[in-house]
Amino acid sequence: QVQLVESGGGLVQAGGSLRLSCAVSGRTSSTYHWGWFRQAPGREREFVAAVNWNSVTYYADFVKGRFTISRDSTKKTLWLQMNSLKPEDTAVYYCAAARYVYINYTIPEEYNYWGQGTQVTVSS
Repeated sequence: QVQLVESGGGLVQAGGSLRLSCAVSGRTSSTYHWGWFRQAPGREREFVAAVNWNSVTYYADFVKGRFTISRDSTKKTLWLQMNSLKPEDTAVYYCAAARYVYINYTIPEEYNYWGQGTQVTVSS
């Protein structure tokens, strides 16, 4: 069983930065997709960023140029570097993993494992 544990959330002023981490345990495969999603109160969970099995990265339009997804060489930690944060980035952020090679990486239902989430609050 794969387990994901996020950390690094908190309160930050607009324009500031945070780095989220996702610690991965359990047996994984080199073909996994890894993603970050977020969910604000009253809104559906939405795609933020993903990195596929071939280290190709994808970003939602609203974070391009501000957020960077990365993972370490052993593939046991996933990060999301968030710069130039805006109040509208306030949400619970989740990391996720998908077992299959070919998925629609923007759709939450394509992912098999989820962390518990970490709160990010950006004040104006």
